[in-house]
Amino acid sequence: MSIVLDVGGLSATDLVAGPSALSELMASLHVLAEPEHHPEATGWAARAVAARPGLRDELSVFAPLWVRFRCRLFFPRTLPLAASLDEELAGIAALSAEEFVELVAPGVLGTLVQPMPPARELRQGTAAAEEYVRRCVRRSYARGELARLLMAAPTDTRDRLLALLRAADTAFFAADWRALRPGLEHHAREVRRRLAAWPPADVLAELLPTADRVGPGERVRLDKLQIDEVKVAPRSLVLVPSTRVWPHLTVKKEHSSCVVVQYAARGTAPAGALSLRDLHDRLLALGSPTRMELCRHLLGEPITTSELAVRLGSSEPQVSRALRTLRDAGLVRSTRDGKLVRHRLATDVIRRLGDDVLATVTR
Repeated sequence: MSIVLDVGGLSATDLVAGPSALSELMASLHVLAEPEHHPEATGWAARAVAARPGLRDELSVFAPLWVRFRCRLFFPRTLPLAASLDEELAGIAALSAEEFVELVAPGVLGTLVQPMPPARELRQGTAAAEEYVRRCVRRSYARGELARLLMAAPTDTRDRLLALLRAADTAFFAADWRALRPGLEHHAREVRRRLAAWPPADVLAELLPTADRVGPGERVRLDKLQIDEVKVAPRSLVLVPSTRVWPHLTVKKEHSSCVVVQYAARGTAPAGALSLRDLHDRLLALGSPTRMELCRHLLGEPITTSELAVRLGSSEPQVSRALRTLRDAGLVRSTRDGKLVRHRLATDVIRRLGDDVLATVTR
């Protein structure tokens, strides 16, 4: 499964790269809401929660906006990109009730599988609003409660959300952003330099985790547990590097102004992110009882094919085929020692596989 971005027809002015404080705050709130997705951020999350324990209840109320489905409200909608979180929050404060509902209602529901009614129809007491709340309740109790708040008083809900975001900024995000922003800005400058010199599809394929070019035209496939094809033009493409977003890669296509991709900036994610194909091959390789038994023998000192055949009571060709499958999946390393080739289990890869599975599924 994948999302294909078609970036054909974009000019240099249609390609924007830069950090967004609001998007990074949203990614940080996601980490706090679903820490099991982010074992690498355990220490940071504990410090952030300890900074303002009183925020927990209010964060839980609005958590549907940044758990699995990231609300479009938290991503850039206008160009050039805002210079600060204050500017981005001011943009939210300036939204009309209808504009706020249009941006937030899909996030509360948490899916775009079914079409949303127009925001003008989502007013308390209308059939559309009542059906929308029912749909949110079916998704979860928390989504249902937030949907009721949104339908009953959209401007009050907006102001309450803004107060929460400002409190989170004061409690932990402002200091975090001061440390993170310089690195993200440096990364964005390098991305802009590359976009000025190379075809955008080439840059995206090299830049985005588990991305690769596909033909025909300027198309890039993003390895995600979704199926979609997004034609960017005539809109702009906004690339938002992030420190907290890993292991997720977020594509927001709903707004008419631009398509936004938030991704883990290089150096902020563990090396060697798996593709779905890599994960499939590793799990399949370990799914054979014969290969699993072979792995147990490879756990100690390096061993030759012939010795493995003796231990397993099998033929050397059979062992060679099993070793090739494991080696192709990255689970076995083979080294030459004179005329002999010795094999050993890649225990670091096996150990990581648990985190790799979670990271690949949650991308």
